[in-house]
Amino acid sequence: MAKKTIGLFVGSLRKDANSKKIAKNLIKMAPEDFEFKVIEIGELPLYNQDFDDDNEVPASYTTFRNEVENLDGVIFITPEYNRSVPAVIKNAIDVASRPYGKNVWNAKPGAVISSSSGAIAGFAANHHLRQSLTFVNIPTMQQPEAYLGHLNTESFDENGLFKDKGTYGFIQKFVDAYIVWFYQLTK
Repeated sequence: MAKKTIGLFVGSLRKDANSKKIAKNLIKMAPEDFEFKVIEIGELPLYNQDFDDDNEVPASYTTFRNEVENLDGVIFITPEYNRSVPAVIKNAIDVASRPYGKNVWNAKPGAVISSSSGAIAGFAANHHLRQSLTFVNIPTMQQPEAYLGHLNTESFDENGLFKDKGTYGFIQKFVDAYIVWFYQLTK
């Protein structure tokens, strides 16, 4: 059986971002029949409908749309910026949902992990992101919800892996639940 490919969309462009470290943990947690891989979104120009209307689509849009189309599922890992998602995630959603009628996100099983250094753990970003995902028809896993709060450089070891066994265990349960849910949706 071919491996199922799950795209990880990281919402922070910062080189040492906690979101990138969370993605690194997810990659290690993927079962043998799945490949989790980070899909780069930082180089996409801001979405502009004129590109599609005037047939001047940037090569990065075409590459990205093709990459998303070939994914079996998606997981978004987002920090919270001003009680919402970072622009880079919203832009990626917009690019791959256009032009109208050619939404390559359609029906891909999705999930959301939010994080912050604060106590509310990206709650607002998580729920704001879910609104956009609903509109582009990404069915999003509801349970368990994943909000990782109080993250900082001390939360990870020198390899970017969770130091706290409880956090690691929780995210492993999240991955396991996603896999079960993925198969329920795609059978």
